[in-house]
Amino acid sequence: MGYEAIDPNKKPLPASIHGVIVPFLWGWWSDCGRVPPPGLWLTLTGKAAMMIKKKILNPDRIRRINGGFSFIPHRFLCDGFLAILQQKELLLYLFLVIVSDRQGLSFYSYDAICALLQLDLDQYINARNGLIDKDLIAFDGTVFQVLELPATPVLSAMKKRADHQPTKNPVLIARLIDQSLKRM
Repeated sequence: MGYEAIDPNKKPLPASIHGVIVPFLWGWWSDCGRVPPPGLWLTLTGKAAMMIKKKILNPDRIRRINGGFSFIPHRFLCDGFLAILQQKELLLYLFLVIVSDRQGLSFYSYDAICALLQLDLDQYINARNGLIDKDLIAFDGTVFQVLELPATPVLSAMKKRADHQPTKNPVLIARLIDQSLKRM
């Protein structure tokens, strides 16, 4: 699995046991709450646990930043930004992160974006406007800017309205029907 076992007779355990991160990982992983650290496994050695060393699978293909520059802050996952995005919004956001420069700027036109991402115009516009509403990008009609993540995820105005409309409340529906019948 890409990990070199310290002792093949020991059973590896995830570094997060019952949703609690092992104490020595807190300083490094505390910003992620209950999400376990990726790729860290422990081996029980008596009463203590030891980390298993990672083994590089293909040393000739280690990722490096050469010509381009792009990154997604770890907060994107840990603070819930990923969870609030719809599929097309996520696709567009990742594309803009990949093609943007160090300041987050990108000059791709909507027709190039639609062709590359296989989106129709409505999907593109909805995704773009969703990202703008969620304060993840800025757009002036020509240039995109991937923005620094806000302090907390921003729900779009449409989602907020949908959350506040109690459409499945039977008492409210009965009242509305009664009011409508009284007007007749």
